[in-house]
Amino acid sequence: MQEMLIQAGHTERNYWRDVWRFRELFYFLAWRDVLVRYKQTVLGVTWALLQPFLTMLVFTLVFGRLAKLPSHGAPYPVFVFAALLPWQFFSRALSESSTSLITNTNLISKVYFPRLIVPIGTIVVALVDFLISFAILAGLMAWYSYWPGPRMLLLFLLIPAAVAVAVGPGLLIAALNVRFRDFRYVVPFIVQLGMYISPVGFSTNIVPEKWRLLYSLNPLVGLIDAFRWVIVGPASPVYLPSLYISGVMIVAMLVVGIWYFRRTERTFADII
Repeated sequence: MQEMLIQAGHTERNYWRDVWRFRELFYFLAWRDVLVRYKQTVLGVTWALLQPFLTMLVFTLVFGRLAKLPSHGAPYPVFVFAALLPWQFFSRALSESSTSLITNTNLISKVYFPRLIVPIGTIVVALVDFLISFAILAGLMAWYSYWPGPRMLLLFLLIPAAVAVAVGPGLLIAALNVRFRDFRYVVPFIVQLGMYISPVGFSTNIVPEKWRLLYSLNPLVGLIDAFRWVIVGPASPVYLPSLYISGVMIVAMLVVGIWYFRRTERTFADII
């Protein structure tokens, strides 16, 4: 039986090795959250399909039919849903991870393990919802006979980027939420505001060119544009500087999130 010695400085020096050693706990927490999400609800998997589908209908009606915003020749439901995929993942991952430490108080206050496992484990639930939502995308493409071709393979590169854009803010707010419980009220506001300042229901091209670089400081702008280009194709042109800026912002937020989480992690058990 393997023993682990916990002493001053030991866990700090071996932190990332401990993250790997506690991978079974990560699997357990992630699987538990998935089961709670899909087994202990009335709608279960249906809700993971229904929510983005209804959101797509609302955006299509408001932005496509009433505001008559351009979709660059693509069917507007496909155009919107291509952006909803990364946005829904980000909003759910941020919401779940930001409160994960508070909802696992008993575990954190009694047992040593790298606390990083908890918020990242909750993101798995959002990732499952994200993958299920592709069923709606496939249905929309079949309905409109609109197929993206081999570009879809690039999604394997974009999905890790979508995870990274959620992990950074999720870790930061999860750590802040332990010390300042008011942050649980901040996250819904961020999510609500973020939907309208991100190019979900409209194209980035409608933003005046002089403001486009500033607009690209929102890391979701480049990510959503990339998803939309992969799914919709040349009908949704990409503003290349936004990809570079969003990429830098994603990396910066990830580094800041991990740094602050690690800096405050040792105090979680005492405060929580």
